[in-house]
Formats: sequence, C-alpha cells, structure tokens
Amino acid sequence: MVDLGKVLVEEYRGNWLECAYTGHMAGVNEHGETLFTVGDENYVSFMRSSSKPVQALPALMAGVPEHYGLSDEEIVLMTASHRAQKFHVEALESFMRKTGISETQFVCKPTYPLNGAARDELIAHGEPARSIYHNCSGKHLGVLGLCKMKGWPTDNYAEPDHPVQQQVLSLMSALSDVPVEKIRLGTDGCGFPVYALPIRNIATLYLRLACPDLIPDETVRAAVIRLTTLMNRYPFYVSGTQLICPTLLQDDNIVAKGGAKGIYCFGLRKERMGIAFKVMDGSEDQWPLIVAHILKEIQYPNAETIERLRQLSPPETKNDNGRVVGMREAKFKLQWVTK
Repeated sequence: MVDLGKVLVEEYRGNWLECAYTGHMAGVNEHGETLFTVGDENYVSFMRSSSKPVQALPALMAGVPEHYGLSDEEIVLMTASHRAQKFHVEALESFMRKTGISETQFVCKPTYPLNGAARDELIAHGEPARSIYHNCSGKHLGVLGLCKMKGWPTDNYAEPDHPVQQQVLSLMSALSDVPVEKIRLGTDGCGFPVYALPIRNIATLYLRLACPDLIPDETVRAAVIRLTTLMNRYPFYVSGTQLICPTLLQDDNIVAKGGAKGIYCFGLRKERMGIAFKVMDGSEDQWPLIVAHILKEIQYPNAETIERLRQLSPPETKNDNGRVVGMREAKFKLQWVTK
C-alpha cells in the first residue's frame, strides 16, 4: 500500500473539514544529518521541474553563455518553468536568435502560455500555439545550445543516452548522494528524462545548491554559484509573477524551485539547510502555506519572506463574491531528529 504520509494542510468550508492534503518532508544539514521529518524521509518522488537548476549546469560549465553572448536573464531561463509572459518571450526569442536554434528543433510541442492573461491575449488575437510558450522551452534552448556548440547530435537531445543527459544524470547523483544506478528514471511532460529520488536526498541536493562550498568539484561549484546568484537576481524569470518561486527567490538567502505534481524544494544559505516536500495529491496551491509554516517552525528570521508567502496564499478561502467561506491551516509539526 502506498504511504500517503502525514496531513500537511487542512481546508475547511465553514467549520467543516472539506479537504486534507498529505505528504512527506525532510530537512537536512551540512553534516549529512536529517534535521527533521514529516512522514517518510525516504519516500521516492520524481523531481520534475525542481531538477531544472541541475539540468542547466552542463551548459554553464561548458561556456555556452560566453559562446553565444547570452544575457543574465537568458541564463536564468534555462532553469525556468516560465509562464510565457511578455518579458519571458522576448528573452526566449533573443536566446534563439543568438544561438540560431529554431522552435522546430524542440522536442516539446506547440502550446499556449500557462499564464492566463498571456494565453487569453494570444487566443483573442488568433495567434497560434508555439513551442517557445512551453514552460520548459528555456531548458531545451540551453541543452540545444550546448549540443550545437559541441557538435553533438540534436535530433535525440532529450533521450537518456545522449551525452548531455548522461552528464545531467551524473550531476544529479553527485549532488544528491544517490548512486546513478539507484536513480529511477521516467519521462517528463516536455520529453526530457525525469529523476526520482528519496525526499531526503532531494533536500541534500538543494542544500548544496544553497551552500556550494559543500561541492568538491571546482567547475560544478563555480557554475552553481553563478546560476543560483542569477536566480536570486532575476527571480521572475524562474517562473512568473504572483508565484511561489520568485516570492522566495527575492530573499537572497533562499534557493528554491518547484516541480509538477506537488514536489517543492529549497535551500537556506545562512542556516545551511536543505528542505524538500511532496504533496501527495500533486497539488501546488498549498505550497506557500506549507513553506511559510516551515519557516515559522524553524524560527526563520526574515519575517518579510513569510509575510510575502501569506499574501500570496492567504489562509482565508473566499467564494466568487469575495465572501470568506472557509479557512486553510498547516497542521503538521516538524519531527526533529537532531538540532
């Protein structure tokens, strides 16, 4: 039987419990110790788009930004689950012009933006779907740019045995402490390989993204420093407006990225802590509430970050008329293993 974990959030309509969201969570420190858990720290979850910062590293390590003269914003788009807002599309089109890459080379098929306003405007004007609007297109551009620079084939760039994908797999292993042969593989929505790891190891990976001094390989370490610094500098290029990733990344102490089907990960630089959790029903709406509760539980000193999360996802549930009809509450307590 699948372990659905512990209740993370309860949602009430009136005074009656309407929904409960369960999941698993782990926090780790720089000494390789589990700090706290909720549910099973060894629950294996696909990382989905939370792996994008790692998938961007080969391009940085090889010098793709210098080779093509990419801007900082274009570099950040390699980590992005962007919403194809106007500023995203302008940077993506610039990226394509600089690299000479065409949308026809993308494995991901044409779609409309995830941002509702951007999507509605395109449809209202009769504009077609495009591959560049896919939320993963920046990741694909980075890998295609690397392939073109190296002279590697581009027709199979998303296949697990391609040199780029093998390099990503090796980096995933090194940063998470999971041997390559124990990383479970699937196929993501965009066609790339997707990696399943224990929650605890995903937290370890994000600890190292936040604290790259823990990475022994100098080239990898330098690429991580550059990439995560830019994610903090240009947070809205990581996803879009009114979303959790830029809300957290505006805090220079945090490196954060979420993925589809409920997985969220972040690392804290000063606290030297990595945290990952999985909402088992795959929903994302509860993320800000859960992260705000974690930060409160660990006595995180930046109250502004916690308040931004609460504004992003208020505890009150309102109906279509703006009337408060219910509440949502984080119901978990961190089970400290060592402190």
